[in-house]
Amino acid sequence: MELLERYLQAVKKHLPAKRQNDILAELRANMESQLEDKEETLGRPLTQGEAEDWLRAMGSPMLVASRYRPQQYLIGPGLYPIYLYVLRVVLMLATLVYTVVSAIVIVSTSLTEATVMAAIGRVPGIWITSAAWVTLVFAALEFMAVRNPEICPPIAGLTGPWSPSSLPPLEKDEEGFGKPRSYAQAVAEVIFRFVALIWLLLIPEHPFLLLGPGIVYLRSGPFELAPVWWTFFWWIVALNVIQLAWRCMTLFRGTWQRRSLAEHVVTKTFSLIPIGIVLLARDGVYLLLRNPDVNRAHYGSTLDSINKGIHLGLAVVSAIVIVQLGWDVGRAMYRGYQERAASH
Repeated sequence: MELLERYLQAVKKHLPAKRQNDILAELRANMESQLEDKEETLGRPLTQGEAEDWLRAMGSPMLVASRYRPQQYLIGPGLYPIYLYVLRVVLMLATLVYTVVSAIVIVSTSLTEATVMAAIGRVPGIWITSAAWVTLVFAALEFMAVRNPEICPPIAGLTGPWSPSSLPPLEKDEEGFGKPRSYAQAVAEVIFRFVALIWLLLIPEHPFLLLGPGIVYLRSGPFELAPVWWTFFWWIVALNVIQLAWRCMTLFRGTWQRRSLAEHVVTKTFSLIPIGIVLLARDGVYLLLRNPDVNRAHYGSTLDSINKGIHLGLAVVSAIVIVQLGWDVGRAMYRGYQERAASH
């Protein structure tokens, strides 16, 4: 049948060159067998329309040829899990480094709404560029692993065979956040937090404990701290009291192996309060002039730049804490959903 020959000719153009003839011979035999069965059932040769319907049901020549080609990946399933992990880490680090560098450049040059918005607008470009480089590197690794396995040997557990003996030991407690702690570590954390609380309470009478030699410059310089920082300080003290009490309670109850979800959410949420208080300070004032009538003309612009820089830094820190809190809570909710689904 001429129509069948034309169809096979079109399929041949899309087959791998090395196996083209063998695949085409196999396909021809299968299709001729189907054609004979159809004509035997009808008791006559297929008409032009029936032949076209039959070939149409087989699929386009390109589609049929694709079934005989090896499955191709830009990044294969062996490398894909580690590719996703590296991509997330690179994007996070790129965003963090770019944010810090941009904040320093903006504060030291010109801190305006336009420059801040321009810096934010460049973030998607940073993400795209970082993702492109990571993808390019892993695509090259995939290519080398497939074409030149002697140069790029398989990675155990990813692109090559793995051994069950390489599995990590089973953890005793899978609940909570962070790495499991020993009893000695738990006791050391309680002692450290108690010492830190005492240190914080001594700062109002002995500011040298916090600022060191910088206290001399603060007392003799043109600037002084705004009252909002004292509110911030006492909230930090309260946060440390809560953390110390919680750690003591878990130590006495014998649940010191991991931080619980409740402790994590409470302390993380509580830490947003002092940050928010300072971030929402009236008129964004964090430093004041000690003698405004005398020093306004000389230090006024510097003071404004410092206050704006502190405000921007606090906004970045607040955003990071909120994202971390949302991520951890979402992860815990997803874990709970998986456990409920597994129990049904």
